[in-house]
Order: sequence, then structure tokens, then C-alpha cells
Amino acid sequence: MNLDDFLKKLDRVLATRRDMFVIARTDATDLEEIILRAKAFEAAGADAILADGIKDLNILKTLKTQLTKPLVFNQIAGGKSPTCNLSELKDVGVSLVNYSTPCLFAAQAAIEDQMKLLREEDGFLLKERIGVPECNRLLKQNLANRDN
Repeated sequence: MNLDDFLKKLDRVLATRRDMFVIARTDATDLEEIILRAKAFEAAGADAILADGIKDLNILKTLKTQLTKPLVFNQIAGGKSPTCNLSELKDVGVSLVNYSTPCLFAAQAAIEDQMKLLREEDGFLLKERIGVPECNRLLKQNLANRDN
């Protein structure tokens, strides 16, 4: 998708948002194009910039020198970007890290384990595993932690 199309979509999102933090993704691999798009998204009013598919963390370091908005890194299990820790990302200027696929893949494995257990137990649901009360307790705990 070309930059003008991205900017049109971004403008529509920004015009209608209320309580939303908008992260604009560059969808480019060439450094000059990444910088061009990131600057355009920042000027349009995006709250943060995500440069995806980064193969070298030095690209992020260079990009951060060009921006005032937070820089987002998308840590995808099996993706193009190098596996790195939070300290390394902070050192190159990253403010936010998205761990979408590790959580998704962990959930997928847990679902598969539960389905296997249900098959083994002839569909008998074991009540000692997590249930509604425990799930609600964890949800409330996570919400409380978010506000700290």
C-alpha cells in the first residue's frame, strides 16, 4: 500500500478516535522509506510508530533519531526481526514492545492441551482447573496492576 493510502486511513482513524492510542505501522523495508513514512505518520498525529520486519536493530536506532513519538517494536515468534531483550530494545530507542504472537501461540498450545484432556476424559470437564471465579480474579488483578 502506498503512503498516501496509509495516510488517508490514519487520518480517518485519528478523526474518529476517543480513548484510543494509535500506533501507525510503516510496512516498509527500505530505511529511507521507513523514515519517510514514520515522519509522515508522526506529522499526521499518530501516537507511536511501529517499524515492522526490522532485521537489524540499528535501523531502529537510526529511526528514533528522526522521531519524537514513541517507537514500537513488534516481537513476533519466528518473525524477521532478531530476538532481543528489553534492555537491547530500550538502548536503541524503543518505548513499547508488542508480544502478540508469543501470547497467541501459548494460548493455542493451552487450548490444544485442554482439548486433548477433554478427549482423554470422554468430555468430562475437570473442575479443579481454572474456572470462572479464578478467571475473574486474574482479570481484576491485571486491571488493578495496569493502574499502578
